[in-house]
Amino acid sequence: MSEENKILAKWNEVKELVAQLELDVVKNANGVAAAGIRARKGLRDLKSKAAGLVKMTVEADKAAKAASKAPAPTV
Repeated sequence: MSEENKILAKWNEVKELVAQLELDVVKNANGVAAAGIRARKGLRDLKSKAAGLVKMTVEADKAAKAASKAPAPTV
């Protein structure tokens, strides 16, 4: 899997998690305490997944920059 595909897969994972959290956040806003517990757990998971995505993109940018600075091979 290419680096771009890995980043997009991680991004889709984050978007899916946000969509799943929406229901629990709405339920918690309407007074369901158990939904609040699930929402907070999901938000912590979202935080770690977002941090992982940031790390992946920084590493990809560094790798791309290093590749563009690499000297051309001499023949």
